Amino acid sequence: MEEVNQIILSKAGSNVELIPEIAKHLISSGGKRLRPMLTLACAEMFGYQGTGHVVLAASVEFMHTATLLHDDVVDESDMRRGKLAARKLWGNQASVLVGDYLLGQAFKMMVDVGSLEALRILSEASAIIAEGEVLQLGAAKNILTSEEDYLRVIDAKTAALFASAAEVGPVIADQGAEVKAAARAYGRELGLAFQLVDDALDYGGSSADLGKQIGDDFREGKITLPIVLAVARGSDADRVFWKRCLEEGAIEDGDLDAAIERLRKVDAIADTVQRARDYGANALKALEKLPSGPHNDALAEAVAFCISRVS
Repeated sequence: MEEVNQIILSKAGSNVELIPEIAKHLISSGGKRLRPMLTLACAEMFGYQGTGHVVLAASVEFMHTATLLHDDVVDESDMRRGKLAARKLWGNQASVLVGDYLLGQAFKMMVDVGSLEALRILSEASAIIAEGEVLQLGAAKNILTSEEDYLRVIDAKTAALFASAAEVGPVIADQGAEVKAAARAYGRELGLAFQLVDDALDYGGSSADLGKQIGDDFREGKITLPIVLAVARGSDADRVFWKRCLEEGAIEDGDLDAAIERLRKVDAIADTVQRARDYGANALKALEKLPSGPHNDALAEAVAFCISRVS
């Protein structure tokens, strides 16, 4: 991971002063680095001895960082990882363009590794993530979004990169199709669990857990799984409340507390957490098809860490 971080910092450089300034603002603000960890562990568990996995891990983190810059513009978010979002400091245009630069750097690194299959997997992930963003636009501030439609959004927007980050490990370690499929399944299930944990934390966690203010999803009118479940299970009066707050954006003092109470009344937060646990269990099941040892243990610990945030 130290090598990954060194590559990240070096590749974030540019003669255009604003690029490293914005990139390093987000990169240096922390982040769990889960996605690059998946690439490293899923290559090293097969005895991979080269440096390609380190470069691919850095490219995966660049892809993730680029999507965060773009997401904050689309969602009009004010905070990211406990700091002001880049768009609040430098504006939307600069944030989008620096995100594009980081994506370009990510693909250059993939090419440097020389694995056409790894390049295909990660480039497909980039397209799928963009599709997820567009899907989310269609669901934005629509309280009638179905659970199926919401899961399609997070499968594309979040889980796709987790899945690809894990899959490219055995790819560059020259492993067979069954192993690559197991690594991909692990990553996808972990990604789904990770997103649902974030969804639950926005209404039942702490700012320290989230890296942003509690209730930001609510204030931004985001339709997440707890809302989908609450709308489906609630009364007509509840739906009037959700429509006013989320679709119309007419949020009043005390509405966040009222929203949390409505969510808890129909077990929307608890059931979101349970779904996250189910996806986490699926991820552990996929690990059974991969070699045992310290790297497998680390991947299992990633699942435990994810779920522990809401335990």
